[in-house]
Amino acid sequence: MPIRSAAHSGLDDTRLSLRPGDALVVVDVQRDFLPGGALGVPDGDRVVPALNRCIALFGRLKLPVVFTRDWHPADHCSFRAQGGPWPPHCVAGSDGAAFAAGLTVPDDASIVSKATTAQADAYSGFQRTGLGELLRGLGCKRLFIGGLATDYCVLATVRDAIGEGFAAVVLRDAIRAVNVHPGDGERAERDMAEAGAELVGTDLLAGDAA
Repeated sequence: MPIRSAAHSGLDDTRLSLRPGDALVVVDVQRDFLPGGALGVPDGDRVVPALNRCIALFGRLKLPVVFTRDWHPADHCSFRAQGGPWPPHCVAGSDGAAFAAGLTVPDDASIVSKATTAQADAYSGFQRTGLGELLRGLGCKRLFIGGLATDYCVLATVRDAIGEGFAAVVLRDAIRAVNVHPGDGERAERDMAEAGAELVGTDLLAGDAA
């Protein structure tokens, strides 16, 4: 699938019109994943302005907005003390688990918590959360996905979205990668495109849904 963005490829005459059946899925934009957080993503805070523009646009068009979040118990299996790969992060109810301070979270948005038990991890927003059922209940067919991090939770969420039968559009300027290994983010973008996702810049979204 093509990777399109006026900012990245000069295709400023190619717009992507929003329509009924579309939804915005904001993945894990939480304080612990921002620079200075327990598991900070480089430049992770830079997704917030792009996502806020999308949240406002979807709100004006009365299209659903869903936020996913890590919501871990203190002894979660992904933490190093339990043999996992990561430092403790996004412990349920902690400051680090809160959404980014500058992120707009509308009152009518849906919030989906994942990896909420000690024994099971979940990168995808669809893993044991009921997200698929929620979106189908809202009549959603196409998902616009952004957030953190490109090479982990965004990638997993996009793959599962496609596996559940949704069309997936990745908001390329509203994602950032951990890049544990150099190039992980770029590889994740290629993997998402090869899986059937379209990658576009938020500057291409048109607010003329009817």
